[in-house]
Amino acid sequence: MNTTKRTEISSLGEFGLIDHITQGITPTNKETVKGIGDDAAILSFEGDVETLVSTDLLMEGVHFDLTYFPLRHLGYKAVVANISDIYAMNGTPKQITVSLALSRKFCIEDVEELYSGIKLACNRYGVDLIGGDTTSSLTGLAISITAIGTAPKGTAVKRDGAKETDLICVTGNLGAAYMGLQLLEREKIVADGKDVQPDFQGKEYILERQLKPEARNEIIEKLREENIRPTSMIDVSDGLSSELMHICKQSGVGCRIYEERIPIDYQTAIMAEELNMNVITCALNGGEDFELLFTVPIADHEKVAAMKDVRVIGHIVSDSMGLALITRDGVEMELKAQGWTPNKD
Repeated sequence: MNTTKRTEISSLGEFGLIDHITQGITPTNKETVKGIGDDAAILSFEGDVETLVSTDLLMEGVHFDLTYFPLRHLGYKAVVANISDIYAMNGTPKQITVSLALSRKFCIEDVEELYSGIKLACNRYGVDLIGGDTTSSLTGLAISITAIGTAPKGTAVKRDGAKETDLICVTGNLGAAYMGLQLLEREKIVADGKDVQPDFQGKEYILERQLKPEARNEIIEKLREENIRPTSMIDVSDGLSSELMHICKQSGVGCRIYEERIPIDYQTAIMAEELNMNVITCALNGGEDFELLFTVPIADHEKVAAMKDVRVIGHIVSDSMGLALITRDGVEMELKAQGWTPNKD
């Protein structure tokens, strides 16, 4: 612990911290096509296929609350969160490794329940569980998963390829997972040790989006069928604003997205109204939707516009124009990101 000079991590935030600690890191092995800075690293060995590698860490009390998160669902979601990064590179996930840190409060049956969800996700997406590690923990449960995938050489899609006039597209709808989390947190406070059952009727969809999300593998397959190769792509794990800022920063461009085009589910809107929250703010910053955000050349407009569950929400502009949301009233608002920031204490 540095006591002479101390800069709080919270002063940088998640993305600033990543930029700070990765400065000056340059790959030296010819097999490393793409290192830090994307959804997955790209490695190229002999043959016509490139290897994609991504890793993610989930911490109890930070990323999940076992008060309302079943272990089976947690295992499933942990896998989906990782293989979504492989799909976001236009790749196909093939294997995962799973490492766990467990405190004494967990028993064998708990671990079995967690792994039942992991195995279910592996079966659902055709992924092999090939190894990992286990260790003890003093604070609870930590899950680290590394996903390995493949893509034909030269077909992996990175974040840095967006060009002016490209269309900005997103799959599914946004903000549902965040609203599901807000609902669970509200009911946890209401229960507070009381013997009461929460009423989730009519809110099943947003709960599922939080507790059992799915990766958008069918969209990747459809893009291939339509011979559409995105110029850039990322999955929406930290919120639409954050992800779009990643693409624009690494591509050296700006963007315009339109409030009226942002896809929002009915249950998401109703829940936001119940909680007196701005639904667009939730859609822009909620995260954990694991939808795909990508850009395509304007020449592909008719194809993407006809694709089921894909919405064109804006377009890429020059870097000098900045990043903005156009409201329903035609007002330009600067896009801002809300990423992870560690607790100050």
